[in-house]
Amino acid sequence: MKATEQTLQQISRTIGKVADKFPSTEEAVLLTDIHMRVNQETGEFVAFDDDDNEITRSVIEQWIGNTDKDFRTSIVSVIRKGIELQKDIVDNMSILKPYSFVLEDEDKEPIAELYVVDDDTIIIYPELMSGLDEELNEFLKDLLGKDV
Repeated sequence: MKATEQTLQQISRTIGKVADKFPSTEEAVLLTDIHMRVNQETGEFVAFDDDDNEITRSVIEQWIGNTDKDFRTSIVSVIRKGIELQKDIVDNMSILKPYSFVLEDEDKEPIAELYVVDDDTIIIYPELMSGLDEELNEFLKDLLGKDV
């Protein structure tokens, strides 16, 4: 899915509202994940805490009535971009590290880990790693002079 500038702004604003609930000046809260759910019919984008309490809700107009079968997987990179636009405040929320943003389906099953906040962890996005296995196999083949 190709996101419009308005969609990125709406996602970024929603992430900002989540961060506003955990300002960096407050004492750190014990929370492991921010759970994000999307409704294709209504375009609602909702964030929950670990206890399933709603943190914030918004409507992403571009998503209203979307009937794509791969909708949830196609929005992963769009939501990641929206989070990255708010990286400075997300990385400094008053939540004990590590914590992450997770996209879930309506049954609360994880679809994708969107973003992890931890001083020692780096998430490498799958798009960046595509084709790596083949390249490593080819490298080993050349190095060892045989099939792997």
